[in-house]
Amino acid sequence: MKISRTGLLCLALLWTSTLVRAQAPRDAAAAPADQQPAVQAPAPQQPAPPPQQPQQPPAETTPQPEPQRLKLPPPPPKVVDVRMPGEAGYYVGITGWLPIGQIWTDKGHAAAFTDPSKLQLAGKAQASPAVEIGIAAGLHNSIRVSYFSTKRSGTTTAANEMVIFSQTYAQGDQLSTNGKLSDYKLSYEYLTWPYPVEARHFRLKTLYQVQYITVKTTFDAPILSATPDSTGAFTSYSTLGSKGYITPAFGLGFHEYATRSFRLEANVSGFMLPHRWQLLDSDATIAYRAGHLELRAGAKGFIFRTSPKSDYFYRGRVGGVMLGVRWYSD
Repeated sequence: MKISRTGLLCLALLWTSTLVRAQAPRDAAAAPADQQPAVQAPAPQQPAPPPQQPQQPPAETTPQPEPQRLKLPPPPPKVVDVRMPGEAGYYVGITGWLPIGQIWTDKGHAAAFTDPSKLQLAGKAQASPAVEIGIAAGLHNSIRVSYFSTKRSGTTTAANEMVIFSQTYAQGDQLSTNGKLSDYKLSYEYLTWPYPVEARHFRLKTLYQVQYITVKTTFDAPILSATPDSTGAFTSYSTLGSKGYITPAFGLGFHEYATRSFRLEANVSGFMLPHRWQLLDSDATIAYRAGHLELRAGAKGFIFRTSPKSDYFYRGRVGGVMLGVRWYSD
């Protein structure tokens, strides 16, 4: 009985709850309109975005070449250019030269006689002066102007009958000869190697020159000139001769600066026109500098010939030691 009562109680509670749930919706529907809860209007809907087209892979295009850009070369490295003494400013110099050698005179192809004329100038050469001026011309180049002369005089005997500059001398006549050789030179000394010089001590220069060489002579038979003839008149047997020529010359100059105070220098230049004039000029010196002054010692050689196409011409070979001093502005 207890079990049945309990089961009946559970069924009653279940029925009661069901009835209450069913009655609630009915009461809500029967309520007046003003008591109905406000129904909210639905929010306006945003238009749907258009469907996106699937992205197509970009079409393959031919790559355009990039414009060429002009690439400038890097600036050259700065080179230290060491100027040795004498390669800047200017200098003046004086040299004493004591040449030895022979100078000859002879008839040329234009002579109108057949008698011999070959004669060597007698005597020994006297000490000869020489001067020079040098000006730096940039980049280790320079311009040099120089002059030297040498004189000699003496007596000799005519070995045979001869005609010298239209004056006839008999065999055995005692002759006096006086001669002067002069050379005027303009030289442009161009640095050939090394380049750039930087701090090197050696210089090789190319020489471009113009030289003017002259020879002037005086011949005489002093005994005959001082002896009167049968009438008491004196006859002069003196005659003058002179020849000269202008010639280009090309050569090389070697300079070695052992130190800034001590250097060696050698130059050789020349030119020859076949069957006409010729020239060979050379010198070598050792120099020591103290302050603005430089002492120089060396030797010089000079070979020349005027044109044998004329009525007379000269040729000679002279050389000897020289001493000099230079003053530098730098």
